Amino acid sequence: MKVSYPLSLKVSLWLMLNLLLLAALGIGFFVVRGGLGWGALIAGRPGDRAQALFNGIAGEASAAASDMRSAVLHRFGETYGAEFGIFGLDESQVAGAPMALPPEVRERMEFRGAGWAFFGGPRGGGPGARRGPEGEFEPKRKREPGDGPPPEPPEKGRFGPEGPRRGGEGGPAPGFGGPPPPDRITGRFVVRGGTPAGYWVGMRVPFVQPERGSRPMPAKLVARVGSLWGLLNLLGLQSLLLGAGGVLALSVLFWLPLVRSITHSLGQLTAATEKIAEGRFDTRVAAHRRDEIGQLGESVNRMAAQLDAHMNGQKRFLGDVAHELCSPLARLQMATGILAEQAPKNLSDTVADVRDEVQQMSTLVNELLAFTKSGLQAREVTLAPTLLESLARAAIHREGGDGKITLDVPADLAAHADGDMLGRAVGNLVRNALRYAGAAGPIAVRAARDGDRISLAVEDSGPGVPAADLGRLGEPFFRPELARTREGGGVGLGLAIVRNSVAACGGEVRFSNREPQGFRAEIRLRAA
Repeated sequence: MKVSYPLSLKVSLWLMLNLLLLAALGIGFFVVRGGLGWGALIAGRPGDRAQALFNGIAGEASAAASDMRSAVLHRFGETYGAEFGIFGLDESQVAGAPMALPPEVRERMEFRGAGWAFFGGPRGGGPGARRGPEGEFEPKRKREPGDGPPPEPPEKGRFGPEGPRRGGEGGPAPGFGGPPPPDRITGRFVVRGGTPAGYWVGMRVPFVQPERGSRPMPAKLVARVGSLWGLLNLLGLQSLLLGAGGVLALSVLFWLPLVRSITHSLGQLTAATEKIAEGRFDTRVAAHRRDEIGQLGESVNRMAAQLDAHMNGQKRFLGDVAHELCSPLARLQMATGILAEQAPKNLSDTVADVRDEVQQMSTLVNELLAFTKSGLQAREVTLAPTLLESLARAAIHREGGDGKITLDVPADLAAHADGDMLGRAVGNLVRNALRYAGAAGPIAVRAARDGDRISLAVEDSGPGVPAADLGRLGEPFFRPELARTREGGGVGLGLAIVRNSVAACGGEVRFSNREPQGFRAEIRLRAA
């Protein structure tokens, strides 16, 4: 089975691919600036904004009393939906609720690369620096006489511009030379880890412990959030994500009228061509568009108009021919009747055959007149509420089906139709049922309301119609194989008259076989 993809779905998918391409370019821009991984979220200006936030949190915690620092971090944690903790140089926690750092976080807690540069001093205090009583680095003192010769510069090849090397030619050792990783330089990191898994953000911050002196000590403020949305909120990137979502929604809304306009017009064209294929050549489509779809609509309208004129010309021609044949056929029937009364006995059989042929010709001409009338008068029909029970009962009586056909139609059920044309259609269906299935079992005429539509069906228990012929029922002069004999079949215009008459009433006819056997003709009309 061939899978169908609506045009609206294709256009929407193409739009989504376009937006995904733009998103990929945006992500690529962040990757170029911050590299691969979660660290890209804190590169550039977003990282600077987050650094300012972390500095402010650490500053407020520094200004608070030692027993109130954890409360300060807890207050910020409630605001940003995170857990905050401040860790010192030896990775010991100095403020905040106790936090168990996973290995992924501990790997990035080392103070290397930038060292004290963040706080305005050299890493390790530089040559000549020493630690004070509290472990802080004291400023380099001025050399005095008696201090001995100054230290020698590093040997070339061992301590050059690239820094000290370890392991011979193996390259610079971590922390001893070469360009350190970006998170070592900035002191920032974003990792995912722990149990349960969460997102960890760490940034180097100035932190002062008044009880240990007035100078800032190396510290890191670490935050843990449980979801990606919480991470974006902490880093101030939610607005960017919401902005991207707004752009996506705006793009969809911007494209939606165009897509709806195209699909609506194509849907109208599809419905119109289906009606034209059913023989309703008076169908037209709105051709107000000034594009290729509008041109297609105009072409469909011209095609329908030409087919309508062609078919009406054929029907008028058939009607004129049938009308002209009525008079000579009537005279011929009268003459054969007189001849049958005066013919010798040895010619009576021949005269009887001639009368049968004339009767067949008269039947054909009458059917042609009815067919052309049903087609040519379609535009002149005036629809009005029509009670179906009395109409069906009159059709059954007219075709001689009293006592042979069961009538199951509510007395108050009405449809919008032309009484004469609908009565002719029901009469033809009843005649067909009596002709082909009268001796096979019960025949029923049923009607029921289905929403705003009325279903009127004629059902029999006969042999039905070959499945290959169901689609052609209603074509002029078409007769199934079982109805091609003169004794059992007509001229092939009965169902064509039914289709034309029902179409003139604004309805449709459906033909189907019943299970295990039988035939069903259903007329669907608008309920009154």
